[in-house]
Amino acid sequence: MSALEPDARAWLEAQGFAVTNETPWIEALTHGSFNGAGGEATDYQRLEFLGDRVLGLSVASWLYRAGDGPEGKLSQRLNALVSGATCARIARNIDLPAHIRLGKQARDDGGADSDKILGDVMEALIGACFIENGFDAAQRMVYRLWTRELEGDVGKAKHPKSALQEWAAGNKRAVPHYEVVERSGPDHAARFTVRVSVRNVGEAEASASSKGEAERLAAKAFLEEYG
Repeated sequence: MSALEPDARAWLEAQGFAVTNETPWIEALTHGSFNGAGGEATDYQRLEFLGDRVLGLSVASWLYRAGDGPEGKLSQRLNALVSGATCARIARNIDLPAHIRLGKQARDDGGADSDKILGDVMEALIGACFIENGFDAAQRMVYRLWTRELEGDVGKAKHPKSALQEWAAGNKRAVPHYEVVERSGPDHAARFTVRVSVRNVGEAEASASSKGEAERLAAKAFLEEYG
């Protein structure tokens, strides 16, 4: 496997990641479309799997200690704080897009700005931190990077899909119906357009880089129009 690029290593260390063995960090920054000089095919997926669990446990622990809200409210905030959209936003905040190893086609297709890829790589970096430095160090890193989100209002408001369902029930309307009306772009930079409708009321559409986010935005748009 090739060596970690000097600027990538300097960037990682500037973010607070302690790099000793370069291998997990190279893997964390490598998309499946990338083929280096050595022909390596290892990518971030296994580390993403691990980092997702480390992130979830770290955030859940913080929420438990931070307040006495009911389980439902804690779950609502947890889901928002560890979502792909939040991970991608934090990735952009620390200039991660510039350091992802992508194949030419994936980069040309906008892979470096894909919420899906950015969120996955952010989780993979947390996984690499866990492998290199243990859970406590990875948890501290999560708390540092997620400070604004943890101390802010992310996830405190009711999810638009839940709010829309409650609105429909409260107004004796049919259950909201969601459908994907368009999917465009390659898998690593897909774009989904979702339509939500409530019979005898109306409909709204929204687009995003994931089906779930498009559904959320469509529900939000519906409530703004008809709620």
